Amino acid sequence: MTASWSKESWRNFTVHQSPVYEDAAALAGVTDKLASFPPLVFAGEARTLKQRLAAASKGEAFLLQGGDCAEAFADFRANAVRDTFRVLLQMAVVLTWGAKKPVIKVGRMAGQFAKPRSAPTETIGGVELPSYRGDIINDLPFTAEARRPKPEKMLEAYTQSAATLNLLRAFSKGGYADMRRVSEWNLDFAAGEGAEDYRRIAERVSDALDFMQACGVGTTEAPALHEVDFFTSHEALLLDYEQALTRVDSTTGQTLAGSAHMLWIGDRTRQLDGAHVEYCRGVINPIGLKCGPSLKPDELIQLIDKLNPENEPGRLTLIGRFGAGKTQEHLPSLVRRVQAEGRAVVWCCDPMHGNTIKAENGYKTRPFERILQEVREFFDICRAENAQPGGAHIEMTGADVTECLGGLQDLKAANLSDRYHTACDPRLNASQSLELAFLLAEEFEEIAQAAKAERSRARLAAAS
Repeated sequence: MTASWSKESWRNFTVHQSPVYEDAAALAGVTDKLASFPPLVFAGEARTLKQRLAAASKGEAFLLQGGDCAEAFADFRANAVRDTFRVLLQMAVVLTWGAKKPVIKVGRMAGQFAKPRSAPTETIGGVELPSYRGDIINDLPFTAEARRPKPEKMLEAYTQSAATLNLLRAFSKGGYADMRRVSEWNLDFAAGEGAEDYRRIAERVSDALDFMQACGVGTTEAPALHEVDFFTSHEALLLDYEQALTRVDSTTGQTLAGSAHMLWIGDRTRQLDGAHVEYCRGVINPIGLKCGPSLKPDELIQLIDKLNPENEPGRLTLIGRFGAGKTQEHLPSLVRRVQAEGRAVVWCCDPMHGNTIKAENGYKTRPFERILQEVREFFDICRAENAQPGGAHIEMTGADVTECLGGLQDLKAANLSDRYHTACDPRLNASQSLELAFLLAEEFEEIAQAAKAERSRARLAAAS
């Protein structure tokens, strides 16, 4: 990190997607108070995540990043945190089996309160008001008072994030994440109607656990079977909040974003001369970069140079979000350029944000088949370009919502109104999320079978 960087230096750059607070003194009072609070995460945890992501950049691990589109203060309940955590565990077990490698579990949780918007205002019935930007900034009801940005909401975001992290740490280390328990949950899912194709994998995982138990594995000698490391992430959008929680690591003197283990820069705020890139380049946390259709190879290399000048493995995750049918047009040129430059990155697929449509009844939704199509395109391109498919970035929830079309439940447009609870973007429900994990596992099995066949051909050629 260059000497010219400081936690305030982003203020010298153009800030996109930023709210306008009416009372500067009130904003300063809130950020001063936040600056006196303990960080939500710690430098050692961020370094551990970076080490795991370094393995993913080499194809030795896989990143599973999932959670809410935007967390809502009113929806904060222990059961809701538990249910989303549970589904991520279920997905991770399936992916671990399919990929035959560790799965890095990162939640879009404990801080994902701010959302970028396509326009700063919206008009309803001839009335124009500021857009809803997430509960850390303003409120959803369409009134002038609700839509007014309020700095004190950052304090509520901090409190809820701390409580969520406390729950996640308890769940991940207190026995809830036991592999046997999670495997049984998956067997229950695979026993459901229409899940015959997934029963095979679920039963094989269960058989493997039975075998390990018979061999004496599964006791306290194998803690990895009983507890997990779970990390948090969110989009680094509200820079006043991020700056207030920035800390200096007492053991290394390096600067940490204390709001989450991992931050990402959105497709709308990745300008080379923008404030968000400036802030993120100076913290030691792993950084994600959303890569949309407008991103060109030259610009991507410039962004990599700025965010990861030392080419540190695990530092930077590139999250493609193009849309089904568009991945082939945009991703290969980015992969080829990064590969040719020898840059160490994690290639990750976000199959959600490019596949949003409006249903006939007016609901914003995402067809499950289009999500699957983009995932398959991502894997196909990685294979063709000799790159590692390093991760998946999913908007999902453990709740039984009806926000995305399709899946085993075969949700139709008419079903969307049943339990459409999101305040922003539609999320996969628990069943759809797990179904996606099983399909990802099948992609990994195909990769393994192709590699095995290639090794057999090579041995035959050598023998002849």
